[in-house]
Amino acid sequence: MTAYDPRMETLDDQRRVAVDERPRRRRILPVFITGIAALAAGVYLRAVDPNVPGHYPGCPSQIFLGLDCPGCGGMRGTYDLLYGDLSGMADHNILLLIFWPVVIVAFAVWAYRSWTGRRPVVDIATQARRSRLMVWLLIGVLIFGVVRNFVPYLGSGVG
Repeated sequence: MTAYDPRMETLDDQRRVAVDERPRRRRILPVFITGIAALAAGVYLRAVDPNVPGHYPGCPSQIFLGLDCPGCGGMRGTYDLLYGDLSGMADHNILLLIFWPVVIVAFAVWAYRSWTGRRPVVDIATQARRSRLMVWLLIGVLIFGVVRNFVPYLGSGVG
């Protein structure tokens, strides 16, 4: 259950805050499970090199179309990042320079809000803006996925 907490209002900004009344343990459990799964995926990726053929299933777009997809470049770039090779990461997928910091900040915000049980109430207009932003981001990533196969620097050099 969420409830409106008038104590969270200030005179400067009249933002409303929803309060999650579930026990903290129940609120933080999804964050904990997601964090453990991400850590396990990172450990596995660090241990098993995606640049060596046969360790991971073949990419359908590479097999059927002969095109590099951003997902494979993202996995190889994340592998390079786990070893501290930022130039290798950027070579495999330049979008990772933006993606991973955004993911880390979003996870931290989710963890904080789950821990405190407070989150801002989102009105319809804000939700509509967020939905449009997500659609445009998805379109941008899809365009990048196509363009990276035609601009030499953006390709992963794999294949």
